[in-house]
Amino acid sequence: MSEKQDILKKLEQVIESRKTGEIEKSYVASLFAKGRKKITQKVGEEAIELCIAAAHNDKAEVVSESADLLFHMMVLWSDMGIKQGEIYDELLRREGVSGIEEKKARGEFADGL
Repeated sequence: MSEKQDILKKLEQVIESRKTGEIEKSYVASLFAKGRKKITQKVGEEAIELCIAAAHNDKAEVVSESADLLFHMMVLWSDMGIKQGEIYDELLRREGVSGIEEKKARGEFADGL
């Protein structure tokens, strides 16, 4: 596997290894120490920053904020005991399924979008 393809697996391992690290030396450890409320707040902040960058058509900032969002999502996954494979399994389950049909099945699709 190439370095690009392997980066998420490496990042998952780093996040796991820093879960109980020294909060003075590790941003990840400090997030875990602050708890899920803080972690979810960071996920939300990064999602908003990504949307703002996209609205401003700032490609470089979208790339940067996407990386920030993905990182914080991975911290959240770790906090909840979710492995990347579970996310990949869900994406595979949805492959070939119409987004509209998938949302209807979950009761999330309203007339008029």
